[in-house]
Amino acid sequence: MTLSEIQEFSGEEGNFEVTVTRHPRYVDMDKCIGCGQCAEKCPKKVSDDYNRGLSRKKAISIPYSQAVPLKYAIDEKACLYLQKGKCRVCEKVCPTGAINFEDRARTVSLKVGSIILAPGFKEFDPSALDLYSLGVNPDVVTSLQFERLLSATGPFAGELIRPSGQKKKEHPQKIAWLQCVGSRDINRTDHSYCSSVCCMYAVKQAVIAKEHSHTPLECAIFYMDMRSQGKGFDQYCEQAGHKGVRFVRSRPHSIEQDQDQKGVLLRYVDEQGASITEHFDLLVLSTGIELDQGNARLFQHLELDLDRSGFVSSTSFAPVAASIPGVYVCGASSGPKDIPYSVMEASAAAAAASRKLAPARGTMVRDLEFPPEKDIGRQRPRIGVFVCHCGINIAGVVDVPAVAEYAKTLKDVVYVEENLFTCSQDSQEKMSQVIAEQGVNRVVVAACTPRTHQGLFQETLVRAGLNGYLLEMANIRNHDSWVHANDPEAATQKAKDLVRMAVAKSGLLRPLKRSELSVEQSGLVVGGGVAGMTTALSLAEQGFPVHLLERSPRLGGNALKLNRTYKGEDIASFVRDLIDRVDNEERITVHLEANIQDVHGFVGNFRTTIQEANQEQAIDHGVAVLSCGAREFKPDDYGYGQSDRVVTCQEMDGLIRNEEPGLKEARSFVFIHCVGSRDELRPYCSKVCCTHSLKNALEVKQMNPEAEVYVLYRDIRTYGQREDIYRRARQAGIKFFRYIPEARPEVSLEEEGLRVDFADPILDRRVFVHADYICLATAVQAAENSDLARFFKVPLDGDGWFAEAHQKLRPVDFPNEGVFVCGLAHYPKPMEESIAQAQAAASRAMTILSKSSIEIGGEVARVLTEFCSGCRGCVNVCPFQAIAFQEQTGVAEVNPALCKGCGACASSCPAEAIVLEGCSNEQLYVQIENALAAA
Repeated sequence: MTLSEIQEFSGEEGNFEVTVTRHPRYVDMDKCIGCGQCAEKCPKKVSDDYNRGLSRKKAISIPYSQAVPLKYAIDEKACLYLQKGKCRVCEKVCPTGAINFEDRARTVSLKVGSIILAPGFKEFDPSALDLYSLGVNPDVVTSLQFERLLSATGPFAGELIRPSGQKKKEHPQKIAWLQCVGSRDINRTDHSYCSSVCCMYAVKQAVIAKEHSHTPLECAIFYMDMRSQGKGFDQYCEQAGHKGVRFVRSRPHSIEQDQDQKGVLLRYVDEQGASITEHFDLLVLSTGIELDQGNARLFQHLELDLDRSGFVSSTSFAPVAASIPGVYVCGASSGPKDIPYSVMEASAAAAAASRKLAPARGTMVRDLEFPPEKDIGRQRPRIGVFVCHCGINIAGVVDVPAVAEYAKTLKDVVYVEENLFTCSQDSQEKMSQVIAEQGVNRVVVAACTPRTHQGLFQETLVRAGLNGYLLEMANIRNHDSWVHANDPEAATQKAKDLVRMAVAKSGLLRPLKRSELSVEQSGLVVGGGVAGMTTALSLAEQGFPVHLLERSPRLGGNALKLNRTYKGEDIASFVRDLIDRVDNEERITVHLEANIQDVHGFVGNFRTTIQEANQEQAIDHGVAVLSCGAREFKPDDYGYGQSDRVVTCQEMDGLIRNEEPGLKEARSFVFIHCVGSRDELRPYCSKVCCTHSLKNALEVKQMNPEAEVYVLYRDIRTYGQREDIYRRARQAGIKFFRYIPEARPEVSLEEEGLRVDFADPILDRRVFVHADYICLATAVQAAENSDLARFFKVPLDGDGWFAEAHQKLRPVDFPNEGVFVCGLAHYPKPMEESIAQAQAAASRAMTILSKSSIEIGGEVARVLTEFCSGCRGCVNVCPFQAIAFQEQTGVAEVNPALCKGCGACASSCPAEAIVLEGCSNEQLYVQIENALAAA
């Protein structure tokens, strides 16, 4: 339901009635074919909101090329007829009669069991602040405007042009990013929170800008603290630095337009105290996240509890639950967050919202109906080729029209088309239409990676009546334009080669079949910490039996060592309640001091052998969730282990919890950050340390107000609404000193106590303090999970964390279907994120457990038994243990449910006795022949 908004709701969880207003589109969606004639003839131009005002559009338009649904709509505030009673040109030129000026707003009443609020956020608008000159100087843009400048569908078709020089197509030579615009600011905006995403999107934009620029480009990022706390983020920043992105720790105090009316002058003071004036061709304001006023009014109207910044309030222990039972929230509506966390929360909200609706599962499901599959067995290949621009990802390097023209010359090709985005809805509909009209029986898509888009195109073929495996993709983006960006001519030739190879192979494609396999509708959760218990409870509350494995004698994990969340919530009482709920849930079987001995099977049908109380037991389950936690790093420096007054953050929690008398008698405390994090051995940020350390610093300051408290840090990473604890720490008189890795603090044990030497960047000299206690914010370190990874055939990254299938699109899935990850096993994270990810893992697991059967097969290996010599080479090379040697017959056999189609077996078989369906030797040979052929 587009163009719709909630007016009110009534009822209670399980039985809500929601009143929705559907605003008029003035276009009949059933009749609109998206031809664009209406927009072409419309005389009225308005500012294009999608391009953030950098271009103009017509009063009747589609917001962007990949919009869903891809149907036109009239802006009633701009339409000449709706405002002045004149025009109606769109109605006259529409070939299908889709224009409907009689359309009116309608009220719809919906009966639902739960409500999920995900209305998003608004970019902070700095135009009202004279400091930034936004709207005055054309070469000052916001971060979203810069995104549109880089986009192929943006105002300059993806060419990086400075706005003041668009007529002459002037390219910027120097670009600056100014961080924390509309964030961490209580003087001008009353936005005390950190917007969480700005640091990383600025780094990403700088890297992409350098890659897309046709001329050498200097990029500088002006920041206060670089908050790259996410998984892989610190490494990305390091790579950006190596690529020439300059990081300047400074807050420019003035922004002026240059005398030639082009570019900006930034005046700032560097870390050495020197006053600098620097010219930049373009200034990007890294604008923060704020709540849209319309959403704010909606939340207030619904009488939801809100935090001081207006976001929907939730607790750390129920991160997606709003204050009204049955109402859930995800994404930036409850506070700033990045894409992976938003995706996780979306799945978590789905799990939470369906908890009490489980008995009604499937009662309103409608099965998709597809046309009968066409029999192409006796047909000659009729190949359709679709070449994608992918915005400028491909077309910015490859001559796409030339590739399309070349494809027309290839054997058996009957249709060729270029698409701006082949994955867009209109392109998919056109593909279905072409298959029907042209009699196409095989499709080649020259675009991006099949890893992310093959399923989409296969579904399009099925909807058109073709077998989904009659598709071949030529990856002219990842394998071509991205790696040959500096050689367009060679990239174009390579694209032709890849298309020629794909067309040759597609002529040999045959329909493949998938078969059904029953699902064991129960789950196995490995790890009995907060994340593991949350996952187990989520699955059990949905009606599925769960086995919960914990290798220690008790449940609780790392949370047993913690006191309170940064919001002040009592962790101990929450964990006790969670354990009680697990113990009292009849569908959960808890296995303490249990270790996994072996795992066999595949999605829907796993069998795990565990050892518990010196006895082995086999557990059958359909899915597995790995939530095996992490451990606190124990350092061997800073005096740790030599003095009982040098403790870690978890140990300080214990001292505070036990009301250690020494804390009240101490005269000084020193907190040292990044101990064991962000170094050569552990190059990642442990994410929780800054907040945990400041929470403890505040607590000891409250216990002992007269004590001096010092915090030695590299970057303060109190992201999101955690910024409040940083502000309170400064107000409490806690002193902060920044250090650099090359000049770390030094701790020495003297007769009178502990001495800490460190550099004061303001005095530009080394100083020292005597400390009664030193608290080390040590790294969160991955547990030893190599055996677990081997058992479940899932990957670990270089730092020992479980590696998800896709950081943004599949943040809790593994490549091995049926296995999921959550909590500290995935990466360091605070409790509310662990709980949300645990609920997300349960939600994803339920997509399998809720089915009685699943489909297997397709692109899998098959043994030609008459050629198999029984050498067992395939058994040894299969990374998924999908091949077994049959002693009775003396040949190998492939389990199609375990096979992932990697081809290792087929490539290693000396007799070519294994065929990889969809990528047979015959198909590979014809590709090789065409790779060697002259274009």
